[in-house]
Amino acid sequence: MVTAATAQTARPRPAAGLEAELWDLAATVVDPEVPVLTIEDLGVLRSVSTDGSSVRVQITPTYSGCPAIDAMRDDIVSTLTAHGHPDVTVDVVLSPAWTTDWLSDAGRHKLEEYGIAAPAPRRTDGVVGLGLGIRCPRCGSLHTRQMSRFGSTSCKALYVCQRCQEPFDYFKEH
Repeated sequence: MVTAATAQTARPRPAAGLEAELWDLAATVVDPEVPVLTIEDLGVLRSVSTDGSSVRVQITPTYSGCPAIDAMRDDIVSTLTAHGHPDVTVDVVLSPAWTTDWLSDAGRHKLEEYGIAAPAPRRTDGVVGLGLGIRCPRCGSLHTRQMSRFGSTSCKALYVCQRCQEPFDYFKEH
């Protein structure tokens, strides 16, 4: 099911109890396009709730039409079912739209280690940063250039480092 939701619908991880346990189980599901990231790292996992017998999970795709969302939904259902929760509904929530601000710090670090340049977190102090370039995840150089607006997936762009000459994906900021 695809639904619209307000910003208040997205809840942080429950502090304790069954919903926290269910969240932790759902949070183990990995993004099939970037398998070093869990859906929690990515910020796609928005809420988990239960009435004691059925479980409802809300996820937000990184962009409308994301081909990985069906695999994520199936993996969430499989994971929760395998742990004794057979009545699982996964809602795909399109509003508010996903943003790279939802990437966790751990997720950004995992992207860099995997060789994908992560977007910088949005500044909230009112200061506007200068666009100095995308940092190469291999050598750290800012002397990079975009080769293609699309990388290995639609949510990434292809860059090349002018210092080490290595191509790399950049996770597009939005």
